[in-house]
Amino acid sequence: MTEAVETPRPAWPPDWPCAHGGPLAAGDYRASPEDFVVEECLDFAPEGHGEHLWLWLEKRDLSTAELARRLARACEVTPRDIGYSGMKDRVAVTRQWLSVHLPGREAPEDLDVRLGDTPVRVLAHRRHPRKLKRGVHRRNRFFLRLGGPIVAHPELETRWQRLVEAGVPNYFGPQRFGVEGHNLSRACGILARGWRKRDDRQGLMLSTARSYLFNELLAARIRAGDWATPLAGDVVMLDGTQSQFVADLDAGTPDAGSPDGAPLTERAARLDLHPAGPLWGVGQNEARGEPADHERRLADDNAALCGALARSGVRLARRALRMRLVEPRLERRGEMLEIHFELPRGAFATAVLRELIAHPTL
Repeated sequence: MTEAVETPRPAWPPDWPCAHGGPLAAGDYRASPEDFVVEECLDFAPEGHGEHLWLWLEKRDLSTAELARRLARACEVTPRDIGYSGMKDRVAVTRQWLSVHLPGREAPEDLDVRLGDTPVRVLAHRRHPRKLKRGVHRRNRFFLRLGGPIVAHPELETRWQRLVEAGVPNYFGPQRFGVEGHNLSRACGILARGWRKRDDRQGLMLSTARSYLFNELLAARIRAGDWATPLAGDVVMLDGTQSQFVADLDAGTPDAGSPDGAPLTERAARLDLHPAGPLWGVGQNEARGEPADHERRLADDNAALCGALARSGVRLARRALRMRLVEPRLERRGEMLEIHFELPRGAFATAVLRELIAHPTL
């Protein structure tokens, strides 16, 4: 008989603390999609030949999944012939590549019209030999416009500089969990019955449950004050990559791959590397010492959920506890505030906003 998995925390939102003192003031964002602009950043360009047509698309107030479905219908192909790297926000203006398998033929000349009433623009197109795979982009570039009391707050620049210099907790954003945590409740229901691929085709429910557990661990590390500095036995991740190793501070280990042989603590202070927490699943856990104790307590406090994830067969992975803002910029524009930054793939701009503003959806 499959063990029942209760919703981990009925009250929503959970008590996940900020790292830099909490929001400064109330603020408004996403008053319109144009206030939240996201652009996907690849490290390469399509080669200009091949069976797959890559399209650089701009969408407004539309999910990536719906855009992919519309593109498949417009080009008269199956959904599996469409490729994209990342899921982008719906209530936003976003730009990203999608690929269509079109060997020997071009996209329809009236593609913009076929994509539907919701504004979608084809900004560029180019051939490539391969389908666009999930997770191949390195970063996302954000432009956010904020309004409300936060704009005039006297400590705004000081807080912003703190985020730039010390980094931001790499929480999964509230959109991962749905309104009032509805996705988490669904995930627990599916896992209680025993996870099956047919019930969760895209793996969103598995991801939601793992995201919750990661946020719980990150919150515990923030409360303990050790979320940004590696502890002995921590799995450490190099900034902007998935490269990782175990911190052996007791042995005086210099940074692996560091050209100047700087200690781990120095490189962490420079945001070159970050402690990493688990995305729960089956597999060898390399954390030792106090970091392993943090993770054992997480497993004990969420035994049913962790057990259900283990039974699903999803593999243990790691995610940095902290993220660095790349090319950050903050400007006041009359009664509005504009902020620009880039984040690694999989990081949430809403995790940055919650360190600045109080808003019901954050």
